[in-house]
Amino acid sequence: MPAHTVSIVGAGPVGTLAALYFANEGWKVTLYELRSDPRLQQKGPTASTGKSINLALSHRGIEGLRGASAELAAEILKNVVPVYGRMIHDRHGRQTSQAYDVHGMHINAVDRGWLNGVLLDAAERLENVELRFGHRLVHCDFDRRISKFSTEDGEIEVQSDLVVGADGAHSTVRRQMMRAEPVDFEQKYIDTLWCEISIPPKRITSADGTTTETYALDPNHLHIWPCKTFMLMCLANIGSDKSFTGTLFMPRVSFDDVVYPNDVVDLFNTFFPDVVPLVGEKELCRQFFENPKGTLVSIKCSPYHYLDRCILIGDAAHAMVPFYGQGMNCGFEDVQVLFKHIKETNSLTTALADYTTTRRADLLAISDLAMENYVEMRSSVSSKMYLARKSTEEFLYKRFPRLHVRTLYNMVSFSSIPYHVAMQRSLYQGRLFRGAALGAGAGVLGLAAYGLFRFRRVWQGTT
Repeated sequence: MPAHTVSIVGAGPVGTLAALYFANEGWKVTLYELRSDPRLQQKGPTASTGKSINLALSHRGIEGLRGASAELAAEILKNVVPVYGRMIHDRHGRQTSQAYDVHGMHINAVDRGWLNGVLLDAAERLENVELRFGHRLVHCDFDRRISKFSTEDGEIEVQSDLVVGADGAHSTVRRQMMRAEPVDFEQKYIDTLWCEISIPPKRITSADGTTTETYALDPNHLHIWPCKTFMLMCLANIGSDKSFTGTLFMPRVSFDDVVYPNDVVDLFNTFFPDVVPLVGEKELCRQFFENPKGTLVSIKCSPYHYLDRCILIGDAAHAMVPFYGQGMNCGFEDVQVLFKHIKETNSLTTALADYTTTRRADLLAISDLAMENYVEMRSSVSSKMYLARKSTEEFLYKRFPRLHVRTLYNMVSFSSIPYHVAMQRSLYQGRLFRGAALGAGAGVLGLAAYGLFRFRRVWQGTT
């Protein structure tokens, strides 16, 4: 396809990765961002502020990065914390590890600010990429291919062949596109708020009086305190401070019920008792009352494009709740899939339309899966039925790989199997195992294996 000009609105990780892809194909790229340059405060991989839900980089995101630059992906993977499974904490402080994968595959905890900075640095090094911060999109006239931005020096108009909306859940590009194109749109806030609870490093004093710091919990696990209707989870931060960023998810009414410091202490002593000595009662109360309470939104829309003039990617197209850790990974995969279509045709109109057609089912599926995984994390991870099915699927995956049986989490996080196909497989496996569970004795696994073997041809060819 001939090189064109592109205006990318939103310089977060997904928008910046898109800039790299377009630039690699010879496009003239201008990346616009409402905020100031985030790198001005970012000093390196150890400079995590811990003020947001940590990102979990997994297979789809890594493949998206490699599509832009194998060297860049390798650099990023040197600055992550590998996470091999969930560590489930009960109300007595006991811990149980649940591995993500029988072959030892893992996700990677990464600091959003640092990752964003690395991608921006890579984009800035390219001659055909220009970064413009402090630019707020005001209006798009897609038919005239003109976008208007507000800056501290006044409004400016820019012309480009394509506008890419990578400006998040409350996307201005999406709102502008909805003025030009009928767009199905659904926005849903769930009845859950989140609050950061930071866990500091543990100090150890040796016999000679030297003090060192280490992680207070195993850094190679996602720690979860499931409480049926709410939960606490935390991931290790990258760098020398050895801290954890914890996130408390609770219904709004539960937050409203915690009014006094004693309420905070009672809440943690009852449901997260092993956290109290790690943070301290006074510090827990300070964080609970001073840290903001964030909302969680799920957004679905379709189509994702307007003619050959606008395309939505990342949260602008499919904001999802964070419980599958797929928001960024899905956004990176968006970029990779988009360019697959761009490279397959000389018509940008056809490429964008094909992207909408082929991507819609996957984006709807992962949004639903993210919502469902909240129930799994806060409740199901400690149920006998969930653990029995997980063990059975992992046994078949390890011992009989030709049956193509994998847990849903494995298919989502450790493969490029389309999200909607992973969902369909999981639903079928679930029906089969529930039917097999009604049987008796040694026939259960045999019945499950037989049924899966019959349908293996449907699944072959998707990796």
